[in-house]
Amino acid sequence: MAKPADLESAFNTALKQVERSIASGMKTSDGSLALAQLEKLEEELRAQRANALERGSVDREWFQRTVRWVVEWIPDDELTLVAALGGIVRAAPPAPS
Repeated sequence: MAKPADLESAFNTALKQVERSIASGMKTSDGSLALAQLEKLEEELRAQRANALERGSVDREWFQRTVRWVVEWIPDDELTLVAALGGIVRAAPPAPS
């Protein structure tokens, strides 16, 4: 079980990165504005943060699905967001399926 403070901090770091990406007007790998994807990611991170803090673990299926989805649209030179997501799983390994 993860320390709640570490887990919350990891989610907060990812949320801050999403906010920075929104503020910078990040574009997707195909050149379109990434606002809709980033807003969806922000919403999911907030919901999963609450769930993870309650359980003390990260939902493995959600995490894997989310990382795959983000990698589909994020530009190759914007991997800071993917790294921030990785911080979540490092703070609390996913619960077994």
